[in-house]
Amino acid sequence: MINVTKSFLPPFEEYQDKIKGIWESTWLTNNGPLVQELEARLKEYLGVKNLLFVTNGTIALQLAIKALHLQGEIITTPFSYCATTTSILWENVKPVFVDIEADTYNIDADLIEQAITDKTTAIMATHVYGRPCNVEKIEQIARKYNLKVIYDGAHSFGATYKGNSVLSYGDVATCSFHATKVFHTVEGGCVICKDDELLKVLAHYRSFGHKNDDYYMMGINAKNSEFHAAMGLVNLPHVADIIEKRKIVSEKYNELLNWDKLKQPRHNIEGFVYNYAYYPIMLPSEQKLLEVTAALKKEDIVPRRYFYPSLNQLPYLDFYTPCPVSERLSVAALSLPLYYDLALEDAERIAKIVNSTL
Repeated sequence: MINVTKSFLPPFEEYQDKIKGIWESTWLTNNGPLVQELEARLKEYLGVKNLLFVTNGTIALQLAIKALHLQGEIITTPFSYCATTTSILWENVKPVFVDIEADTYNIDADLIEQAITDKTTAIMATHVYGRPCNVEKIEQIARKYNLKVIYDGAHSFGATYKGNSVLSYGDVATCSFHATKVFHTVEGGCVICKDDELLKVLAHYRSFGHKNDDYYMMGINAKNSEFHAAMGLVNLPHVADIIEKRKIVSEKYNELLNWDKLKQPRHNIEGFVYNYAYYPIMLPSEQKLLEVTAALKKEDIVPRRYFYPSLNQLPYLDFYTPCPVSERLSVAALSLPLYYDLALEDAERIAKIVNSTL
């Protein structure tokens, strides 16, 4: 079976060697030496000032909302994974959906200003498929209205914009290190910020709100373990090779797919270097998506509807905001299998099935 993704695993000996020290120290969690080492290595790799390793990318969003003391309304995107919206709801804040650009699938920055009310406290946007939002326009709007900016960068590890990590923008950026991502720690994520005082608050929130016997605030348990950090430390040196191999597979798809009948999000953004986190295609209709999906599954090939449904249509929302572009694209967007050791012969076979079904 060929799944939409496959987790990279380093040579077993590398991981085994990294975790030997855990048996010697019996330090399993609670900000252990491997967690601290991983945070230092990630800050260096990403070129960011402050970073905390946490249990997952959703918790990272919740920590950001809580630490920035956000209330009222947060302007956000309807085209993302459900965790983007759910994290806002979980923190008892209302998501206000702004439609997306038809060419990038990112939030349409030109529509943000008209959605701002006296209850708006922040903008939370997703760098969809790892491609950066219009960060300049969003920052300009945020400054004008004194709003905070959070970027859900779950897909953005290893992607750069104008020489900087895509994760370096915003008041807070978050990333997922889930096993399906370009870089993973099995389960995990990080929260990134520029402000040192905000980092202290995030660190307290991550660890129940206290340090030793000193209690500072209400917190939760968002700490991650030494075993997860060890996986991150052995995976990090492989990231460049992982991205290069994903690029080769993506270029094979680019070469073979029928672009007279398919579209992709615009990727020729000036100053942007992609990490090949996904390989999305936009089908002519939902019916064609279902036909292509069925044809692939018949051959034990499993694509994925990233991202469906449009989040403004989630069944547990008690309100509806029309987002026609997101609603139209979400039913037709399909991600094809893409991972580091997907054989080019399999990519050719997948492309052939897609083309013949179209």
